[in-house]
Amino acid sequence: MANYTKTTIGKENRIELHEKLSLTGAEISLNELPAGANVPFVHSHKENEEIYGILSDNGKAIIDGEEISLSTGDWLKIAPAAKRQFFASDISGITYICIQVKENSLEHFTAEDAVIG
Repeated sequence: MANYTKTTIGKENRIELHEKLSLTGAEISLNELPAGANVPFVHSHKENEEIYGILSDNGKAIIDGEEISLSTGDWLKIAPAAKRQFFASDISGITYICIQVKENSLEHFTAEDAVIG
């Protein structure tokens, strides 16, 4: 059995990779909101922090009532308890990646976890 999983994704508005890649330590989703659209609910988490990377275009997030502008190249970490909702700009959509991991679970970084050879 291979020590890796590969998948190819198509053009969908939301793709969750935990099932496609059999992830066991993180949830990663690719998200695209068309111009003027938004995530239709406010949410928070019990244990997982989220890291958002804006891949293209513009929008905003409302986090605990504070409006944060987002554009290509921005990265944002949100604590589990924070209430959040995402919006695409009225002119363009927004495409972003969301990485969800259990808060305070990282024990080793790349260099400390690597085994050479």
